[in-house]
Amino acid sequence: MGQELVPSRAADPRGTGEGITVAPSARPLPEAVAEALPESAVAHDAVDPSGPEPGPGPGLAARPEAPHGTHPEPSAALTLSVVDAVILERAAGAIRLVLDRTRGRAPAARADDPALVETVLDPTASEQARLHAARHLGLDTGDPGTRARALAPLVGPPRIAAAHPDAELPPIGRLGVGPAVPVLDLPRSWTAARTALRFTAEGTAQDPGPRVVHADELGGIALLATLVTPGAEPPPDVHALEAAAAAAPWMLVTLRAVASTASLRAAATEVNVHHSTLQDRLTHAETLLGWPIRTPQGRLRLQLALTMRNLSRP
Repeated sequence: MGQELVPSRAADPRGTGEGITVAPSARPLPEAVAEALPESAVAHDAVDPSGPEPGPGPGLAARPEAPHGTHPEPSAALTLSVVDAVILERAAGAIRLVLDRTRGRAPAARADDPALVETVLDPTASEQARLHAARHLGLDTGDPGTRARALAPLVGPPRIAAAHPDAELPPIGRLGVGPAVPVLDLPRSWTAARTALRFTAEGTAQDPGPRVVHADELGGIALLATLVTPGAEPPPDVHALEAAAAAAPWMLVTLRAVASTASLRAAATEVNVHHSTLQDRLTHAETLLGWPIRTPQGRLRLQLALTMRNLSRP
């Protein structure tokens, strides 16, 4: 068992701990601390705890004593041993390391890590690699019931969203949403999401239509994406649609309302015009298009023309 040490800074100007001798006090020093000191620095003379406090030995400074009834100044009362100084220095280094890693430069949320998302959506990646990346994205790969869906934005990297009723899609403009699938099937969801993205529109007067399309809501209409090549020559009905749109600024919005609502009155409400005004517009549109759009067959043809217009864009 060692003894408490009170070294003098003047005896060790370089702070190396060499050449310092210490005097034992009445209170024993913990073994772990005593073992950390050089053998030559520890005085082994036994001290009687009930005897008088030993005086300072060579190289030691006596503890300053405050007058009776007063409290010493902190600078005078605090005297650190070599071991105390080493412990404090190492503690400060550890704190500094933690602060350097976290203060002002914490890593981005792992759920937004493009490299991890790309690995999960890559069908050529190994199953182990995809599961590892999915866990870092916060997906519970240990639960067979876990479902997620791939998101294909028009601008920006792909994303992955948890498939639960309360999940909200990010407001990132045009977006294709893949079906909810098990984690290892996310490459298939990503393929479907990219297909759904082709069915989206800007939602403006010149490009009316939904900005977000869910792949699992397309059904058989998704097959049109395999027939219409982006950037290729569009079908004749798309040419007719573009010609009609060039003739009147209200054309595309009105035709989209007719194709996507349950009745002509609902379409008139959608575009905020009187029912009779809508009828006049449709008469003019039918002349420009070359087919009727107020019959079931004509309305279906209009729906297909509007859809192929979106799909034919490069």
